Amino acid sequence: MEKKLRVGILGATGMVGQRFISLLENHPWYEVVTVAASPRSAGKSYEEAVGDRWKMTTPMPEAVKHLTVMNVNEVEAVAAGVDFVFSAVDMTKDEIKAIEEAYAKTETPVVSNNSAHRWTPDVPMVIPEINPEHFEIIKDQRKRLGTERGFIAVKPNCSIQSYAPVLTAWKEFEPYEVVATTYQAISGAGKTFKDWPEMEGNIIPYIGGEEEKSEQEPLRLWGTIKNGEIVKAQEPVITCQCIRVPVLNGHTAAVFVKFRKQPAKEELIDRLVNFKGLPQELNLPSAPKQFIQYLEEDNRPQVALDVDFESGMGVSVGRLRTDSVYDYKFIGLSHNTVRGAAGGAVLSAELLTAKGYIKARD
Repeated sequence: MEKKLRVGILGATGMVGQRFISLLENHPWYEVVTVAASPRSAGKSYEEAVGDRWKMTTPMPEAVKHLTVMNVNEVEAVAAGVDFVFSAVDMTKDEIKAIEEAYAKTETPVVSNNSAHRWTPDVPMVIPEINPEHFEIIKDQRKRLGTERGFIAVKPNCSIQSYAPVLTAWKEFEPYEVVATTYQAISGAGKTFKDWPEMEGNIIPYIGGEEEKSEQEPLRLWGTIKNGEIVKAQEPVITCQCIRVPVLNGHTAAVFVKFRKQPAKEELIDRLVNFKGLPQELNLPSAPKQFIQYLEEDNRPQVALDVDFESGMGVSVGRLRTDSVYDYKFIGLSHNTVRGAAGGAVLSAELLTAKGYIKARD
């Protein structure tokens, strides 16, 4: 790319906003030129607005420290200086829907980490290796919004990244019933142990709204476009429990699967390690070379050893074995704020750029 695209981060001071900024440091295609947040942060330097709330393990990039934080509600002003935006705003669902549509209507593509538009019928919700064809719905969305360039695209919930890619790799064997329990890191709630000391040595067996997302969002990924809408798939039927555990980063899933066609274990492992998608074919900057790795050891995957596989963009699977009630069971692990949040959105933006949906303003 001759000239980097100018990027704005909406909700730049929060944990996911910070992750966007850290991932985009030295990105070959994109440059963060605008940071926007709530009115209380507006007018301050980014470094001043974040203060002691920088949650990343790497230092704040020098290039953003002295950017003046803009008011995210001043849509026209923020949009004027960028080619597209990443959205990680912390608002109510209705407020997020409204503000993301407002940005799209300024002819600014919006790639969102938020859940507000995941079930808007003409908004693509994409894991780039799984359902890139859903980006084709953007033409219908633009008709509704009255835009030529602006649109909204979203990524799915972080909780499904550790098992939805696995089930996709096994699609030919027709999985039809799935039980999943996810063990979710505290950064999924935007917290560190400093913020949430009561999580140390603790487990909370409830995460609001998470189980419905974990059961339903994979079905939308596997859905089809009909009459300008994405219609979700009917199978596999998924039931899920979601548990908060004392881990900083990394969502683990224990999953049981029934298949209509009976695969051998070796076939299942083969499909995992050879599973590729458009990001790998196009060699996109953030695409993991190996999307899914299979670990033979009985005690893997482990958060401490495996969460950063492929810089946090890969999925780790282990303990695949036959089950006495279901056909097979396995353990999956993914990085919830990289692949599951900001990194997944960056990869989506790269694919949208490669396919011509995101480009420099004229």
